[in-house]
Amino acid sequence: MQPLVAPALALDPAELVRTARHAVLAGIGEEGQRRLAAAHVAVVGAGGLGSPALLALAAAGVGSITVIDDDIVELTNLQRQLAHRVEDIGRPKTSSAERAILALSPGAEVVTAAERLDSENAERLFAGADIVVDTSDSFATRRDVAAAAEALGIPLVWGAVQEWHAQATVFWSDPPEGHAPVVLADLFPLGTEGEPPSCAQVGVLGALCVQVGGMLAGEVVKLITGAGDPLLGRLAMIDGLSARQHEIAIRSAVSA
Repeated sequence: MQPLVAPALALDPAELVRTARHAVLAGIGEEGQRRLAAAHVAVVGAGGLGSPALLALAAAGVGSITVIDDDIVELTNLQRQLAHRVEDIGRPKTSSAERAILALSPGAEVVTAAERLDSENAERLFAGADIVVDTSDSFATRRDVAAAAEALGIPLVWGAVQEWHAQATVFWSDPPEGHAPVVLADLFPLGTEGEPPSCAQVGVLGALCVQVGGMLAGEVVKLITGAGDPLLGRLAMIDGLSARQHEIAIRSAVSA
């Protein structure tokens, strides 16, 4: 797959040093790092999956990051939401996420939206983004995120985690030629998904959130730079109890 983002003209000297281990990585290199610097990624949620994804994207050198979350930090979040600290309790998650991003990548541009995403504001919140990452935990929000990404024709990196189990994939309504479009409705036809129980009801393994959040960030890096094979049309399913991962194909209704 071709790189999604054109490279920036240059990196400043400090960023060249900070990201030097990417510059020697096959599939990224110095040009790929400039692509990351030019990229704009919108992340829905700064919680269990969003926190590690945001930290990994910042560390990777993504130049512009939009953080969308209307929640505040609670003590129970800190078991898995690594962007936040004890001193952040009671403050907006967008605020502590911004601080964490800039602590890793001082040159990054961070846009925060401390509002609940819905069908009315989603496209506005995603304006200018090259990729959307959805780490939300309700299907109503996931539907709104997916609808906006589909309307804009941009890739949607999607993840979900519950108890010891997690899923990750990439949806894209308008992928490059030779790739079938795959959207959320191909995995969860409208009216079939139900509503998952909350973390408060069934729990979630904090380390699994870190693992899958990093995986989502890796998919973003691959899409931006053109490296590797993204999870478009493939659903990765992770079982934290058995340390096993397997995939199932997601069939595109459009190409069927």
